[in-house]
Amino acid sequence: MSAITGSNTMMGLPTQSVMALQTNAAPISLMKQTGTEKELREKFTQFVGETFYGQMFKAMRSTVGKPAYFNGGRAEEVFQGQLDQTMAQELTKTTASTFAEPLFERQFPQFAGSPGPQNALAQLSQLSRR
Repeated sequence: MSAITGSNTMMGLPTQSVMALQTNAAPISLMKQTGTEKELREKFTQFVGETFYGQMFKAMRSTVGKPAYFNGGRAEEVFQGQLDQTMAQELTKTTASTFAEPLFERQFPQFAGSPGPQNALAQLSQLSRR
């Protein structure tokens, strides 16, 4: 029972739902053991790719004005948004892993096969200057 609202809610959610969310949350270290690393990597790549390409298309469209003739009005704007979303999804499937993988390894070093930031700094300090 919440002292402030006088009900069984916590931040607008029923207390049972909040407790279920807290108990069902698996730590990242367990995710590696249960085999969801691949799923996490795929979702991360999908998010990064679709966000990147979506913003790129949005910026591209903002630089081009509306044509004087043959403008489709609001219907064209809606269709253009759907087309941009579909193109972003397809580009994500084909090319997003090339720039999402380094981001994933930086964000989740426990899943990365490459050395972490601490090891990278140690490697840089060992380089000699000419």
